[in-house]
Amino acid sequence: MIGRDERTDQLAALQEEVTQLRTAMASHAVIDQAIGVVISVGGLRPEQGWDVLREVSQHTNIKLREVARCLVHWPSSGQLPPDVRRALTAAVARARDSAATGENDAMSGRPVH
Repeated sequence: MIGRDERTDQLAALQEEVTQLRTAMASHAVIDQAIGVVISVGGLRPEQGWDVLREVSQHTNIKLREVARCLVHWPSSGQLPPDVRRALTAAVARARDSAATGENDAMSGRPVH
């Protein structure tokens, strides 16, 4: 038989897990939207959009979900932090250059277009 304290601990653990899952789901949706913004603005493919988003996060030392949030709000606000703007411009240019030079898609081995 499970004691009252053990049930309380289990309930607390489950509540924490639910909170973490909800946060992850919300972050995932924002990240997907940000990839869409990057693809649209940069004229890139979805795989390139993900790579650009990740690169911006790494080069600015800003968490990916925060970069995503900035990018999602950018079209309506017209504001983008200067460091994110610089990193985004550079990452999009690199993605376009790699596509133009025909670097291979890592998944298929086909040239990136």
